[in-house]
Amino acid sequence: MKSTKTTRIISIVLMVIPSLMIIMSGVMKLIGAQQVVDGLTKGGLGNYIVLFGLIELVSVALLWIPKTRNIGFFLLCSYLGGALSIELASGQMPTAAILLIIIWISVFLRDRSLFLKSANTENI
Repeated sequence: MKSTKTTRIISIVLMVIPSLMIIMSGVMKLIGAQQVVDGLTKGGLGNYIVLFGLIELVSVALLWIPKTRNIGFFLLCSYLGGALSIELASGQMPTAAILLIIIWISVFLRDRSLFLKSANTENI
């Protein structure tokens, strides 16, 4: 069985990969990279490019702050879920699904309580 230190290191490495990709995507949206602008405008989302970039950057920042990790995790899951649905509807490669899987594994390794119900909790 892996030690706690090893699990933590794996979790951090797994969280860095999608975080860097999402940060790069957010920055490209904020600076108005032509390929991003063209793609989102073609999909009818051109008016929201800056908003999407801000959401990506804020969500990643919240994911990395220990006290707000859960909020960042749920925001990224929601955002990437929407991105995944757009990718699937337009016949693109489901990159958002890959990012989601990596983020889920990383957060699971860090804090299993988000995924596993405790046997001591009552049903509400």
